[in-house]
Amino acid sequence: MSTKTWTAVDNYIVSSLLEADSVLDAVLAANRDRGLPAIDVSPAQGKLLFLLARIQGAKKVLEIGTLGGYSTIWMARGLPADGKVVTLELDPHHAKVAQSNFERAGVSDMVDLRLGPALQSLAALDSEGAGPFDLIFIDADKPNNPNYLAWAMKLSRSGTVIVCDNVIRDGAVINEDGRDANVEGARAAFSFIGGDKRLDGTAIQTVGAKGYDGFAIAIVD
Repeated sequence: MSTKTWTAVDNYIVSSLLEADSVLDAVLAANRDRGLPAIDVSPAQGKLLFLLARIQGAKKVLEIGTLGGYSTIWMARGLPADGKVVTLELDPHHAKVAQSNFERAGVSDMVDLRLGPALQSLAALDSEGAGPFDLIFIDADKPNNPNYLAWAMKLSRSGTVIVCDNVIRDGAVINEDGRDANVEGARAAFSFIGGDKRLDGTAIQTVGAKGYDGFAIAIVD
């Protein structure tokens, strides 16, 4: 099996199960045109986040790592009209592009975009009493995965669903002797979820247009 095949199957999934969406296409085009790295979730993965929000009956979502807001928009669309996504972004340029995309998608009233280091933003959310969140999506700098998961626990409730993206790293996650900081961050996510008795989780390997990776998903008991 090759990346070419994985991408072709992803395209088949999208054409078979997802409706054509000129707004989301424009969001990805804007991200590309404004020089953002092409590391958004795929359309099929975005639809999964949308479905998770609906399955969860979520009204409050926390996203750590906005980029251009593509995943944010998918989750916002899965919320009721009075729902809210709080999304955290470090890079001012990314945040500016994302805000424009939220306006393009008609979800800006549902999104609270916080600019700055995520750990500082998370501490601020805690002090504001912003939690608990129903769904938390972690997709930021991987070395901080355990810190983000620790904050996710503080900002969660019994039943909160936590999703941590990019935890397989082309299979490098099983390399115990590796020194890649992103791989070490992925392994730290597994250690955190597996070691916290309040969490019941698993991980799924994925292949597709984004290559070989995967995500961890857990529910807070």
